[in-house]
Amino acid sequence: MIKNMQKKHLLLLCFTVSVSFLLTQSCRKDPKPSAGGQAPEPSAPVTETGVPRLPATLYDYIGTRNNMPTYMKNFLNGRPEIDNMPAGNQITNEGATLGRVLFYDKALSVNNTKSCGSCHHQDKGFTDGLSRSPGFAGELTRRNGMPTVNLRFFKDKTMFWDLRAAHLEAQSLMPIQDMIEMGMPSLSALETKLTGIAYYRPLFKAAFGTETVTADRISRALSQFLRSIVSFSSKYDKGTDNNFSNFTAQEKNGLRLFQVNFCSECHSDLPTSTFGQIPSMLIVENTGVNTGFGSNNGLETDYTDKGIGEITHLAKDQGTFKIPALRNVELTGPYMHDGRFTTLEQVLEHYHTGIKQNPNIGIQLSGISPGIPFRGNDMADIIAFLKTLTDHSLATDPKFADPFVQ
Repeated sequence: MIKNMQKKHLLLLCFTVSVSFLLTQSCRKDPKPSAGGQAPEPSAPVTETGVPRLPATLYDYIGTRNNMPTYMKNFLNGRPEIDNMPAGNQITNEGATLGRVLFYDKALSVNNTKSCGSCHHQDKGFTDGLSRSPGFAGELTRRNGMPTVNLRFFKDKTMFWDLRAAHLEAQSLMPIQDMIEMGMPSLSALETKLTGIAYYRPLFKAAFGTETVTADRISRALSQFLRSIVSFSSKYDKGTDNNFSNFTAQEKNGLRLFQVNFCSECHSDLPTSTFGQIPSMLIVENTGVNTGFGSNNGLETDYTDKGIGEITHLAKDQGTFKIPALRNVELTGPYMHDGRFTTLEQVLEHYHTGIKQNPNIGIQLSGISPGIPFRGNDMADIIAFLKTLTDHSLATDPKFADPFVQ
């Protein structure tokens, strides 16, 4: 056992020294995109921001679930299916460290201008504050960027607004190959490009045992990092073990209104959505039990963006979209699949006066015209509650920060 421990410490020391040496030797700059908006060849093996700066002692990504409040641990006990981490891709500190570098590395785009982190900013709840995001050539994405927080707790086939990704490992590679977002022409081109970047050699070896760069390993490392981004340190979480004694009267009333007006049925898990229960505020109801496969919240009578229906081609799915989780919602505007609402006040006003009936509208809103009859300070109280879901520590945690920032 002692010999094994000594060997492990020696390997860690060698890894740290190797990374430090290679990162020092690899500080280079990208060529600028060519004129006319066309991207350079995808083999350019450098990144505009130089090399990642990593700690000598790796951050703890394995234990990111350990700070869960009691109610959350109780909720997850007996529901192992909610944690989507596969047996073949368990989080390791080395794997998530590689994933963090990949997540923020602009070399993953065809012309070295965009990273995953370009559309998922830590200080904005891992969104970018834009209605739609500019891709590698400046063209805007079709839909609003979704937050990449607590992805570990979404079931398979619940990724993206249209639920098109089978699981997180598949989802992690899709933006890289998207011809608007990051524009890599093929995964083999990505493998070749990253193989030529010196700082990846020790990172891949530490994570997977050899320096070989493969699309599968890229996907697995990105997924490990993404699964480590969990949020359990909001004012709401801290109040769940003491009957929300840390809440103001306005925030308590906002929570009550959030439940009695059926908001929690869609934006939380169905088993804890009932008034008097503590909503998990972790997952959302995408199982089809009470909303169908995704949901429609009355934004339009006739949807030009068909959402999930664009994937399934089923009449019942036309104009339906994934229901987003509301954790850190204070930070993640603008809102809706097309980013049409800038503020939470505008969102609540839609539910109050702007609901448009259509064949696929969610059952909670069916027949309501023009909307939910909020009174007095109801909307202000609900917004006050929603702000208790902000996890300020997540926005500043260094293990989730951009390692290329010098």
